Amino acid sequence: MKYFKTLLLLFTLSIFCLSVSAADILNGEEVKEVEWEQLMPADFTLDDVFDIDKLAEIDDFDPKAQQILDEMMAAMQSAPTVPEMDGQMVKLPGYVVPVEAEGLNVTEFFLVPYFGACIHTPPPPSNQIVYVRFEPGTKVENLYDAIWVTGKLSTESKAHELATSGYRMEAFQIAPYDL
Repeated sequence: MKYFKTLLLLFTLSIFCLSVSAADILNGEEVKEVEWEQLMPADFTLDDVFDIDKLAEIDDFDPKAQQILDEMMAAMQSAPTVPEMDGQMVKLPGYVVPVEAEGLNVTEFFLVPYFGACIHTPPPPSNQIVYVRFEPGTKVENLYDAIWVTGKLSTESKAHELATSGYRMEAFQIAPYDL
């Protein structure tokens, strides 16, 4: 009986090890789980993009307010990316902002770090937006649901009427984000 328990334990551990290593490799490449902060250069801050105090000093109806807002949005659309991320196979959590869809099947979308970005609020800096293509598409029933996207990341930008992304990703896997 003791021999059987040892074999069962070894079998269970080997299955666990295989599943862990399989999750870390996709299309023969190591997958790196990435956080949104890693998509910004280490020395980048939003203060580099715009001076919020400058905007706060101006009345909403002042013609200069729109000019400052336009300058701020242009700066946000050209936020610097991290060159080392180019060509990496990554896994990144986020929320879907549909760009191309047929019904509930979304084939192209912006992946953003928080719900409502680009829809209910101004878009985040371009280095916090990833334009994703997923050829088979993914069913998106609720934009409130976060997802994991795994794929090949590139530092190419994508301009769209909703936003401008600093990154593109060819997705290979999409899964629900479970805590």
